Amino acid sequence: MPSSSVSFFDGRDGVRLAYREVGDGRPLVLLHGFTGNATLWMRDGRADTIAERGYRVIMPDFRGHGRSAKPHDAGAYPLDVLTDDGLALVEHLGLDDYDLGGYSLGARIVVRMLVRGATPGRAVVGGQGLRQVLGFGGGAGDFVRRVFAGSGTFEPGSKEERAAEWYRTSGEDPVALLQVLDSVVATPVEELGRIQVPTLVAVGSDDERAESADDLVAALPRGTRAAVPGDHRTAAAAPEFIAAILDFLAGGPPA
Repeated sequence: MPSSSVSFFDGRDGVRLAYREVGDGRPLVLLHGFTGNATLWMRDGRADTIAERGYRVIMPDFRGHGRSAKPHDAGAYPLDVLTDDGLALVEHLGLDDYDLGGYSLGARIVVRMLVRGATPGRAVVGGQGLRQVLGFGGGAGDFVRRVFAGSGTFEPGSKEERAAEWYRTSGEDPVALLQVLDSVVATPVEELGRIQVPTLVAVGSDDERAESADDLVAALPRGTRAAVPGDHRTAAAAPEFIAAILDFLAGGPPA
């Protein structure tokens, strides 16, 4: 994993938020998934591989995650707050010519940033289909709610029991994470239709979210599709996923 010091900035409401950087060159902001952090992009040399192609890779931790603050006050998690934080990071760094990408929950926040006025040159939406962007499809959020609600009551060796143990030992904060979930909002199809940024939708071929990935591409005026190996958990680690991102970003200036 590449070494990278942690830097901090304040969200629009003053909450202290963390981010890491690797490389120099064109800025690329990458957002992680739920219960993850910036190290999603640093594992297995992923950020290094991107940086070696001439990018300054900027990787924030969502509030409630990683090295960012994890307040328990519900007032710290208004609707769409992760989008507010992403826009605040762009403003903090003074980015005006950059690219933007995300995986899983991070991909939904990419979409939210686009509909709320972010203007990257190109955008990457990883591990999400139209159903998820519209707020349907269950997924990790429903599972995590079930695990946190029933921790200590699951059958030994069950998926839920293993997840509950992982959350206990990994330092995740269930109070903060549940409030993060409550803050996430859906994006209607009509708002997707107003996004003019060239956008890559990259989803694992065995990810259940792939069922509506083509629908998401169709809803985006400048959407394109990449199928990569793996399911929702493993696709982000596939070399083909990083290769698809780099190929898309290197596609020349947006027309």
